[in-house]
Amino acid sequence: MPSFDEELTPALEQRKSELRHRQRGVSSSPAGARITVDQQSYLAFSSNDYLGLANHPNVVSAMQTAASDYGVGSGASHLVNGHTELHHQLEIALAKLVKREKALLFSTGYMANLGVVSALMGRGDTIFQDRLNHASLIDAGILSRAKVKRFRHNDIGHLESLLSQDTTSNRKLVVVDGVFSMDGDIAPLADLSALCRQHNARLMIDDAHGLGVLGQQGGGCAEHFGLDNESLPIIMGTLGKSLGTFGAFVAGSAALIDTFVQFARPYIYTTALPPAVAAATLESVSIVRDDSARRQHLHHLIGYFRKQAAAADLPLMDSSTPIQPVLLGDDKNVMQTANTLRENGILVGAIRPPTVPEGTGRLRITLNANHSVADIDLLIDSLKLAIPSI
Repeated sequence: MPSFDEELTPALEQRKSELRHRQRGVSSSPAGARITVDQQSYLAFSSNDYLGLANHPNVVSAMQTAASDYGVGSGASHLVNGHTELHHQLEIALAKLVKREKALLFSTGYMANLGVVSALMGRGDTIFQDRLNHASLIDAGILSRAKVKRFRHNDIGHLESLLSQDTTSNRKLVVVDGVFSMDGDIAPLADLSALCRQHNARLMIDDAHGLGVLGQQGGGCAEHFGLDNESLPIIMGTLGKSLGTFGAFVAGSAALIDTFVQFARPYIYTTALPPAVAAATLESVSIVRDDSARRQHLHHLIGYFRKQAAAADLPLMDSSTPIQPVLLGDDKNVMQTANTLRENGILVGAIRPPTVPEGTGRLRITLNANHSVADIDLLIDSLKLAIPSI
């Protein structure tokens, strides 16, 4: 009988042979445009800290002060005695940011998606998911025990066909990423909302990559499309991307949020976020709402990068968000290009299957408000030299 390690080894070796073996670098610096990983300094285009708030002095100071006042941990779940005044204030601020009645904090976006979908859906219900949805949404559908149907990416016609064929479900839920994490494109939420109303389905978005970036005040996809609670009843957002901290929330009507307090197991049975994280996030929300210059600079960089990439004939995917994927296809080309960039002091994400579909390996370049135009110029010049076909 083989040992447990001997049973596990073949799958690991296969990953290595396919150039898909994941490895972690060790960072020894704050998040920022320039970071130190494995004792080497890099100009980084690999972070989700889109507004550069993870090391903002006001956010850091808010966390330090709250840690002195409240300690390090919350000590209990929200429903026991872990829900502090700071958590309460943050939920109010987040609800205001996305223009909903109430918001509810979760420890991670993954847990929020599991909690929402499993609390709302079950046997006899049907969930309709975009094929490129985040893994947490896919897993949430499986765990809910509802029937799951997946439609082609951003294909309204395909979704309409699936909804039209469904005549027996008790409840129907359409779930999409607001901004797709590996492609950077935005879901057609206005069309999806109209379709949901036509077929008596509810619409939920995972706005992890839209919150803070889209909308005049950073309210994300709901603000970007002007969708109220009736048009978009369920919003999930994360705190660890544009807001620069950690955690997640769900926003919607008072009845929806109370439903999750009563029935969302990942909320009920988890220790609350540290109060200091809530305090830091409160400061982040204030900056996102009031400091539009950061968002404007970021969107200027996005436009500038796309213009320069087009002039250099880079194989850039269609995206108007900070996620700017360069499609290389072959895994070997992806790794070769990423390694060449790394040798020249530039860090980007090397994304391969199974994270993305077969044959669509890419560099996942992410821009943030701490980058400069000179940083973009250096990135473009480096890409031109590193990509094999350029």
